Amino acid sequence: MRRLLALGLVTVFSVGLAAPAQATFGTVLPTLSRNLVSYYDFEHPVRGNESLERDSGRSGTALQLINGGADMRVRDGAFRRSRNSLQLKQINPALAGNDDWKAGLYSETGVPTLKAFNGTRQASIMGWVKMTGQNPAPNSNSADPDDLYGAIGLAGILTGDSNGHAVRALLELIQVGGELKLVALARRIDGGESQTFAAAEPWQQLLPQNEWVFLAATFDFDTGTMALYRNGKPLAGNYVVAGDPWKLEGEPEPDRASATDPRGYKIGGSYPQNTREGNACNCRMDSLMFLDRAAHPWEVHLQYRWMKS
Repeated sequence: MRRLLALGLVTVFSVGLAAPAQATFGTVLPTLSRNLVSYYDFEHPVRGNESLERDSGRSGTALQLINGGADMRVRDGAFRRSRNSLQLKQINPALAGNDDWKAGLYSETGVPTLKAFNGTRQASIMGWVKMTGQNPAPNSNSADPDDLYGAIGLAGILTGDSNGHAVRALLELIQVGGELKLVALARRIDGGESQTFAAAEPWQQLLPQNEWVFLAATFDFDTGTMALYRNGKPLAGNYVVAGDPWKLEGEPEPDRASATDPRGYKIGGSYPQNTREGNACNCRMDSLMFLDRAAHPWEVHLQYRWMKS
């Protein structure tokens, strides 16, 4: 209790929520633990198959470490209590192919263990990111050696009808008005329009080379609001699409995402079914969290401090 008081975290336990599961105890804020659908700290390979990462969240959805397998776990924790992180990178950027190191999972019929995002009203994606190479990466699908990808893939939840690219909720860097921006992007209805909330600051200032940064994106499909955070602090930004792209006007209420199981997660690029390379990220990630509600600003702030303590 003395340590919690020093950190200003004593109020976390006053809400009467259960403590987090043993695998996440000490790294996940207790108020977020019951909504923690998936948590990947890259410290827990699946026994007998080290190319899979165990999910320490409630869904138990194992994550595939694609193309690099166990070698993608590297000794470079983002915070004091972390030992490992996940290395994501291109292998042969001059060749068209699908050998980039990325992570995720994919099922054309949907992933039943991710049913928490089926018809959800809210979601959050959080985690640590460190840029470790050229970003944006060379476009391996282009014959022009100077052509770069128009986005840098971070982490997303796929829609129920995704081809491996379309998302229900996404934390990424994409082109907005001719400039690469850190964004929260989401699509409420499968096959429908997406809305984007873009951070105002230049992405190179938000994600300096070789520096660990804690990012968070929150999504509310009922109110139509999104938010971005860096190291626990909200980022100024703007909504990109005018009008009502999520079709929130009118009945029924409340508004929810499509009632379909997501086809998976994508991390470090598109197409987790590994059919092609897309929007590769030369970076490392640590302690990725996928939640089925929008974390409050104070929770994002305390989650960052909780890990840094």
